[in-house]
Amino acid sequence: MPSPRGLSLIDLPVLDGGRTRTVTDQIFELLYDRVVNLTLPPGAKLSEAEVAAQMGVSRQPVRDAFYRLSQLGFIEIRPQRATIVTPISEEAVLQAYFIRAALEEACMRVAVDRLTDDHFAALDGLIDLQAEEIAAGNRRRFHALDDQFHHDICTFAGVEFVWTLVKENKGHMDRARYLSLSYGADTAFKEHREILGALRRRDAPAAVLAIRQHLSRIEAIIARLRIDQPQVFA
Repeated sequence: MPSPRGLSLIDLPVLDGGRTRTVTDQIFELLYDRVVNLTLPPGAKLSEAEVAAQMGVSRQPVRDAFYRLSQLGFIEIRPQRATIVTPISEEAVLQAYFIRAALEEACMRVAVDRLTDDHFAALDGLIDLQAEEIAAGNRRRFHALDDQFHHDICTFAGVEFVWTLVKENKGHMDRARYLSLSYGADTAFKEHREILGALRRRDAPAAVLAIRQHLSRIEAIIARLRIDQPQVFA
């Protein structure tokens, strides 16, 4: 994991003023992604002035983005002192897991009746891509395909709003998951195949159980990280 120093950790792009999203939204999303994927690890320092200078914007949208990140629990704003990326909160991770499990279990109950042969073919293709990335040792790419697998099931089931809600709440889980990529990807891949098999059989109870067991792995991840990397926790 990178050393928690200042903004030399990351190269922030100059924003494209022609985009439809607000400047604050763009800054928020860039910093959010870097906190979640641990480019900005727990303890990293952030400077409002440096972020503004790197991204070619005024300080106000940076200040607004910092506030949004602080409200989500990802950074701590300390007046007259450096703003820092917060440690991983086990409580926040487990709250995110509770919300995500409830939403995706409900999605499974809908998906068993709505997925078509074309949907299954697309999901099979995703599974094949995941296998390739595991074989290549590209764990971060696997993580992206992992998200796409869950997203696509929601979308194919006609409940894409479920994934929107999941995405809004899963950031704290993702920080822990990124730390476990070196040993958790193989298990996640196996469980994706089990989820897909249950959906293909139109077996709602099995699909719900499979997604519940899959998401519950976060508890074991937290326990292992507590031993292997206790410094990342609050």
